[in-house]
Amino acid sequence: MLELLTGTALAASAGLNAYVPLLLIGLGARFTGLVELPANWAWLQNDWVLGILAVLLVVEVLADKVPGLDSVNDMLQTVIRPTSGGLAFGSGTTATTVAITDPAAFFSSNQWVPIALGAVIALGVHLAKLSVRPIANALTAGAAAPVLSAAEDVSSVVLSVLALLAPLLALLAMAGGVLLLFRWLRRLRRSRRARLQPASIP
Repeated sequence: MLELLTGTALAASAGLNAYVPLLLIGLGARFTGLVELPANWAWLQNDWVLGILAVLLVVEVLADKVPGLDSVNDMLQTVIRPTSGGLAFGSGTTATTVAITDPAAFFSSNQWVPIALGAVIALGVHLAKLSVRPIANALTAGAAAPVLSAAEDVSSVVLSVLALLAPLLALLAMAGGVLLLFRWLRRLRRSRRARLQPASIP
């Protein structure tokens, strides 16, 4: 049960930022005893992989702060984030996979399920982000882009850390995040309606 929560939170985190959960999983396995990766996932703690993930994370963080460019980045991430979510869910639930050279054995077993589930979760979060960001940018003339991006980055880090240390808290954090998002969007729409309404003449 806890493994499922861990995988879900990591996949949701990947939907916000593709590289944060994978980097934290790799760093946790490489430098701490908090994460124990199965042999088939050990590549995540490789120095080269960690370095590449760190560089990609920096690019993602910077690109996502620029209005307009953030939406382009989100479109490009439509494939990357679900893929990352699948990998994060699979490694987070300590799922082992058969060799890719034997796809028949891979798909005839249930070992593909965690990866597919993680991809679906990450895709759902990503699509929500993809739909919210242009609206927020339009309503705030782009001012919301860096604020939302920073909030998403922090949320991705917090979710990933909680997923690895306290999965139940990660579940609560996800529920709280969804609630805050809906409240923020409602407030944003109300303020826009108020600005668009003509001033009443006394």
